[in-house]
Amino acid sequence: MTRQTTVDRTDRAPEPGPGEDVRGGLRGHPWLTLFSVAIGVMMVALDGTIVAVANPAITKDLDASLADVQWITNGYLLALAVALITAGKLGDRFGHRQTFLIGVVGFGLASGAIGMSGSVSLVIAFRVLQGLFGALLMPAALGLLRATFPAEKLNMAIGIWGMVIGASTAGGPILGGVLVEHVNWQSVFFINVPVGVVALVLGVLILKDHRARNAPRSFDIPGIVLLSAAMFALIWALIKAGDPWGWGSGRTWAFLGAAVVCFALFAWWETRVAEPLIPLGLFRSVPLSAGTALMVLMAFAFMGGLFFVTFYLQNVRGMSPVDSGLHLLPLTAMMIVSSPLAGALITRFGPRVPLVGGMVCTAVAMFGMTAMTTGTGTLVMSVWFALLGLGLAPVMVGATEVIVGNAPLELSGVAGGLQQAGMQVGGSLGTAVLGAVMSNTVDSGLKGKWQDAGLPGEPPPGLDKATATGSVPERLAQAPGVDRQVFGRITDVVHDTFMSGMGVAFTVAGVVGVIAAVVATLTKRGANAEAAAGAAHI
Repeated sequence: MTRQTTVDRTDRAPEPGPGEDVRGGLRGHPWLTLFSVAIGVMMVALDGTIVAVANPAITKDLDASLADVQWITNGYLLALAVALITAGKLGDRFGHRQTFLIGVVGFGLASGAIGMSGSVSLVIAFRVLQGLFGALLMPAALGLLRATFPAEKLNMAIGIWGMVIGASTAGGPILGGVLVEHVNWQSVFFINVPVGVVALVLGVLILKDHRARNAPRSFDIPGIVLLSAAMFALIWALIKAGDPWGWGSGRTWAFLGAAVVCFALFAWWETRVAEPLIPLGLFRSVPLSAGTALMVLMAFAFMGGLFFVTFYLQNVRGMSPVDSGLHLLPLTAMMIVSSPLAGALITRFGPRVPLVGGMVCTAVAMFGMTAMTTGTGTLVMSVWFALLGLGLAPVMVGATEVIVGNAPLELSGVAGGLQQAGMQVGGSLGTAVLGAVMSNTVDSGLKGKWQDAGLPGEPPPGLDKATATGSVPERLAQAPGVDRQVFGRITDVVHDTFMSGMGVAFTVAGVVGVIAAVVATLTKRGANAEAAAGAAHI
């Protein structure tokens, strides 16, 4: 949702008009356009969460560390976050149809390359590439919808588009569980290849090119480089701070310092370039700033928490990938069911109360999950997962209205890009920060629990990394002096230490949820949203 959302009725291609059927063919048909772009968008949204269920299998198959697995997620989310606004400008200048089709082809090829990768480094590299091509898809899809649908049907189309994103994001763990258990983890990525072929064929046959007449003629390359460098330095420092560097390491603080410098240089540069990547004047609006911060905080808690839930279900509870996905069904179902309800409430009463209530529910769910143990029943887990889904839905639905509605009309596209970018950045920060929390808890607690269990000596090398994902290396069962009873005690130590770390991580996520609820009190419906709502009824 980036700059191309500024395309209004005066920026469209002159003939045929928006929503006008093209005689003699399917090209440009509004509802077929929606179906076509939904297929492509579904791939991108699905890949944000489908990998969560595959992470334990990837960890075992490729002998990956917690930091490696974090970068499989963070590389994808960061590439999306940094490239979204630039991708929207590319669509404005070169055409949304072309940009969308290039994104589909690149995303499918990158997905296939991940499935054929035999090392973690290659998986991470191709995930970054996957995220870059995914960034081309997302804004181009919305640009095509805005250019194709007449005003009175546009809100409905965007609502369906948003529901596809929400359903795909929430349904990722279930589909991932089925594929990992019955095929392999590679199939989680290979499935994008045939889906991409379908999206490409439909796009070639149906999509009609639209682009903004006042498209940008230059791109803020220094801004892109500075923002990318700042985000990389920040996330890298947070991941490495837990293991192996530590928070007292000079390298950790060097990268944190580099992130601060790059962010400062980015802000300075954006005030001087003619066509900035992110016009900083947008943030003079308190509600817009609050809406953007809300998306970051919500994604921090959600994506960061989901990252550890899958390890808990599979490695600690011993569930199969399918069972773990099914246990997340209350989360998935509640997000899908409550999204339309949240939209109706926001339309009727405004965004503030639903957003505050949503983040309160999210915080309560996170604090509730801190009490989960190795023996927590399905009913209790389902309650917390359902409450989490209920809390996330209003934020997913309402943040776009808050951010775009409070931006100047001519910058509504860039403001819309902040919503998607904020979600990706928040997800990256969540997995990185909560991962660092987990690593620190393991480092400080494993040795003590090992001794309390009466186990001899010190924990074997590498057990701390395995403990951070809740897994017990099978090789320990064959180690000298380790019989079934001793191995059972080692397993208990690993799981107890993991649960301690997960409890602290969920506490941090809950606090973030509380902060987000406070931030949500600053939101309000903007003048642009009111105008759009009025236009839809003309």
